[in-house]
Amino acid sequence: MFIVDTQIHVWKEETPDRPWVPGARERIRLNGHREEAFSYQEALGLMDEAGVDRALIVPPSWEGDRQDYSLEACEAHPDRFGVMIRVPQNKPEEGAELMRAAAENPYIKGTRLTFHRPQDRNWMIDGTADWYWPLAEELGLVTMVHAPIWKAELGAIAERHPGLKLIIDHMGIMARCVDDAIGYWVKETADLHVHPNIHVKVSAVPGYSTHPFPNLNIAKYVREMVDAMGPRRCFWGTDLTRLMGHGLGYPETIAQFTEHFGFTEDELEWIMGRGISECLGWPVPAAAESK
Repeated sequence: MFIVDTQIHVWKEETPDRPWVPGARERIRLNGHREEAFSYQEALGLMDEAGVDRALIVPPSWEGDRQDYSLEACEAHPDRFGVMIRVPQNKPEEGAELMRAAAENPYIKGTRLTFHRPQDRNWMIDGTADWYWPLAEELGLVTMVHAPIWKAELGAIAERHPGLKLIIDHMGIMARCVDDAIGYWVKETADLHVHPNIHVKVSAVPGYSTHPFPNLNIAKYVREMVDAMGPRRCFWGTDLTRLMGHGLGYPETIAQFTEHFGFTEDELEWIMGRGISECLGWPVPAAAESK
């Protein structure tokens, strides 16, 4: 099947000419990512070994708002990488200029916004990011959103902007929730299925279980999400450098869905790659369609 990873980070080592944001190393450790650089060449090698056709790069927060290296990866391998760019949500003029340019760039498949850190948590509700949604709808920019505590607000945005495609990160689970504690967050997200323009990344799944791989204790929550949203609106992904801390890589995270979670072949076709490709308007190559 055609496989697309909906979230990886790639980055270079920190240098005086390429400094990270303050507190970056602490944030990396807290989120469980590996600390050493992860190049797109390394990512490509791992993708080739496991049969992953494409990956969407989310520029990492520890490099601030820069995304030059992510775009370099796309320019080098446009058939393998796309980027969901970061947007300065609290800077409307700068952000709008960036978005208009992004809409014309074939390497950029959309944007990714975050509303979960202390500095940006309230931007969805205090008016700071209100400028973003109508412009993204106008430009047709698919938007990934990490905002675990603002589900009702996301539903309202989806209703006000029916032409805007929203993708909720990581099933909408609050960071560091594990095992049955994720059930509350999953249900909140699943309840948004009534909005046809909302989609969900069923991503980074092993990180939400303390049980050994294949983490069968949380399979029911992934099943709940797919049953609610439908497989065409649920997109597999890894957040690969975070899962490396659990001793996992592509072979395990692919097998989790294809061998252990009980999905049908038709469901897997959509979950593992076709769904996100159609959502982004990034066609599956004809050769892959004919497999």
